[in-house]
Amino acid sequence: MNWFLFAFISALLSASAALAQKKILFKSKAFDFSLLVSIIGFILSLPFFINTDFNAVTSQSLFILYIKSVLATFAFLCVMLVIKNFEISKALPLMVLTPGLVAIFAFLFLGDELSATDVTGIILLMSGTYILEVSDKENIFNSFRIIFKSNHYYFIVIALLLFTASAVIDRLLLTDYKLPPESFMAFQQMFFAINFLIVFLFRKNKSSVLKIVADKNIMFWILLVAIFTVGYRYTQIEATKLAPVALVLSIKRISVFFSSVIGGRIFKEKNLIIRASAAAVMIAGTLLLLRY
Repeated sequence: MNWFLFAFISALLSASAALAQKKILFKSKAFDFSLLVSIIGFILSLPFFINTDFNAVTSQSLFILYIKSVLATFAFLCVMLVIKNFEISKALPLMVLTPGLVAIFAFLFLGDELSATDVTGIILLMSGTYILEVSDKENIFNSFRIIFKSNHYYFIVIALLLFTASAVIDRLLLTDYKLPPESFMAFQQMFFAINFLIVFLFRKNKSSVLKIVADKNIMFWILLVAIFTVGYRYTQIEATKLAPVALVLSIKRISVFFSSVIGGRIFKEKNLIIRASAAAVMIAGTLLLLRY
């Protein structure tokens, strides 16, 4: 299986997770939700330990992976806070900058090379996703200025920076340290659960988590999100092992298109003309990257 297919599957699973997250976060706190997803995700990832080659796992690689997991933990929580408290279509456009930032950092620190065609494809994907998420009542060229001036978008800006650093470290661990994807996934999910549990122990109000656990309907959706999350993380890891991380993230950002279009039908959203235009731009960018 090539990197593009892994990345595309990751996008589909990520979009499915986002739709389920939107539904469940109306009924639960962002941290409680993230904690339970991380614990269930770790349980679902236990089979990865069976295929783990512990001889290929060094203390140094585990230390770097844990630092990376701390960054990703806070990034995930920031995104959940945004999904819960703000309109996704107003907050997520900034996240399409991730592939561009990752490309720059991966080029500077990891030696990844991108051709002019690759860069053009990334730009088209970023532009298409951005147009998709901008309201038709706003000035498209003014939207970034509005975002940077608004206090509502601090969480998404933090998530953007953390995801960028996290993605570059992923590439470093998979290529330079030769950490097997199964080992990567197993220990990463364990670290996510540990990180959230540490924060949970210092929280004063712990009863809200117990209320969620007692609700079978909410727990079903959390289980579903955990399955999707483990799936898109693993397929992203497999793709990142085979291709430059900026290209992988560019394809994965198609998840924004899927979640917006499907979510639009479910929640009867508007702006269909803008979404159709954005889809055309994103497909063009995808075709440029298909040569890999």
